[in-house]
Amino acid sequence: MQLYYAPGTISIAVAIALQEAGLDFEPIKIDFAAKEQTGAGYAQINPKGRVPALVVDGGILTETGALLEYVADTAPNAGLRPTDPILQARMREVMFYLASTMHVAHAHKMRGSRWASKTSSYKDMTAKVPQTMSDCCAYISSNGLRGPFVLGEQVSIADCYLYTICTWLDGDGVTLDDFPKIKSFMAAMEQRDSVRAVYAAGML
Repeated sequence: MQLYYAPGTISIAVAIALQEAGLDFEPIKIDFAAKEQTGAGYAQINPKGRVPALVVDGGILTETGALLEYVADTAPNAGLRPTDPILQARMREVMFYLASTMHVAHAHKMRGSRWASKTSSYKDMTAKVPQTMSDCCAYISSNGLRGPFVLGEQVSIADCYLYTICTWLDGDGVTLDDFPKIKSFMAAMEQRDSVRAVYAAGML
C-alpha cells in the first residue's frame, strides 16, 4: 500500500490506523507549500486535490473515513472496529461528526474561499474558529468520549481520526486545559506506539 499524505493533515489519521493495524505501507509526501496537491501528477491519484489517498491492490481509495474503514476491514484481528452494531454506530457517529462538523469548522480558518468570495468574509470566518472549535470540543467531551477513548477502553479507528483533528486545536486558538477529557485522551494516544511512529517519521 502507498499512502499519499501531507504532514499535519487529516491524512495522518490513516497513518495512525495503519500503524495500529500492523499493516505495511509506503508513505508518499505531498508538498502543499509547492501546491503539489493541485498539480497534474497528483490529479491522476486524487482529482479532488486532497489527501489522503491510499493505493491498494484494487485501485486508489480516497476520503478519510472510507480509508479508516478499509484498514479495519483489512486487519480485523487488530480490533479497530467493534463487532457490536450499537458500538459500531457510536463509533461512526463520532467519525461522521468529525468529518461534517469539526473538520469543516477548522477549515474555515484558512480555506474560506471554499465558502465565500470576499476577503472580508474570510477574515470573519477565521475569527470565528476558536469559538466553533471550542464548541466542537465541548460536544466531544460530553458526547464523544465514553472513557479514555471514544468507545471507552477500546481503541478504534475513531480515535485515530479524533486524535489527528485534536492536534490542530492549539493552532485554532483552543485552550486544551479547558477540556480535561480531551487532554487526557491526547495523552493516552501519545503513549501508543502508532502515534509515536508517525511522530518519529515526521508526519505530525
